[in-house]
Amino acid sequence: MSTYQAVILAIVQGITEPFPVSSLGHAVLLPAVLHWHIDEHSPLFLPFLTMLHVGTLLALASVFWNDWKMIFLGLIGRLGPQGRDDALRMCILLAIATLPAVIVGGLFEHRLRQVFATPLLVAGFLVLNGFLLLGTEWLLRRARLRANQNLDTLMPKDAFIIGCWQCLALLPGLSRSGATINGGLTRGLDHLNAARFSLLMAQPIILAASVKESWQIRNLSLSYEILYQSLLGALIAGFTAWLCSKFLLKFFHHTDAEGDTQALAPFGIYCIIAGCLAAFVISR
Repeated sequence: MSTYQAVILAIVQGITEPFPVSSLGHAVLLPAVLHWHIDEHSPLFLPFLTMLHVGTLLALASVFWNDWKMIFLGLIGRLGPQGRDDALRMCILLAIATLPAVIVGGLFEHRLRQVFATPLLVAGFLVLNGFLLLGTEWLLRRARLRANQNLDTLMPKDAFIIGCWQCLALLPGLSRSGATINGGLTRGLDHLNAARFSLLMAQPIILAASVKESWQIRNLSLSYEILYQSLLGALIAGFTAWLCSKFLLKFFHHTDAEGDTQALAPFGIYCIIAGCLAAFVISR
């Protein structure tokens, strides 16, 4: 992998992690479309992937610094009984929402990605992801369901259902953030709160993936080039993810304030076009 390729992959990772367009799908499709001969399953690629995750995690943690600070201070009793209860409640909701993907992923993730991670199938799943984004909002509009709760009123049942939606992302090309935002919308959250909960959910998962990957590379002998590309990738992915997370939250804040019920439409249309173009290029 060249440094140029590392920079492009880092930018794409930073953009696609918070946006509901499937970071894993793009990681599979981009090298295939550009005819890059990169073995993403090679042990020597793992340090780069690990550092991309670390950079993205730090970016998301900085965006949600106040949320995590309030949770931490609440848990240690610095915010009084109500603050402690609120912090504990949020931790329980995040744990419940994470549980389905942990169980299903632990049982089937490796098998699913072995079967479905071929570029042409991933392109098809990316198109399906676009239709899911468009279809969920169309169904909500048709049913005339409006956002009637925020994260303070989210119940454990709602968190579990959102977590079940997250299991869709085990199929490469289906977006984790897209699935969980869709799940949040179906449980009465507006776009902003659905995205906030989705990105909060992402951070423990990315942290767990980073720890697992770090353990796997503990005995690898890494060249200067790999270390340089990995560090550069982390910085670029982190900065890009920070910008895109900020943009996404402001975008949803604006669209919710305007009463826009099609805020996911641009992402859905993009996924359909990108998936179709990728399938056309790959199948030629």
